[in-house]
Amino acid sequence: MKYEEFEGLKVIEDKENPFSTLYELDSGERFYIEPAFYTQLIGFKELRKESFPAIIQELFRLVRKNKHIVFTASYEYPQTVVDGYIYLEITDITDPLNIYVEDKSRGSDYGD
Repeated sequence: MKYEEFEGLKVIEDKENPFSTLYELDSGERFYIEPAFYTQLIGFKELRKESFPAIIQELFRLVRKNKHIVFTASYEYPQTVVDGYIYLEITDITDPLNIYVEDKSRGSDYGD
C-alpha cells in the first residue's frame, strides 16, 4: 500500500512481508511501514495537526540515522519480520518530541 506522506519515495516489493510497505530513500536507507503503525500516525495527524510535520521530520531523521527500520504498532508482535532492521513504535518518535495524545479509552478509576 502506498501512503501519501511517503509519495515520491521508491517502493520495493517484499514478498516475505506483503502487508507492509517497504520504502527506500534516494540515499539507500530503507524502512517498512506497517498498516497499524500508519493508522497510529494518521491519528496523530488528526489529533495533533500542528505537530505532524515535526513527527514526519523525526521519522526521516531516524531512518537516515539507523539505515533500516520497521515502523510497527508493536515491537513485541511485529507484522513484519526481517533481519538487520530495528523496530520502532509511534511513541519512539513522538515521546522524544514531547508530543502526546491522551489515551481516553482506558477504564474508569471508580469501582462499583
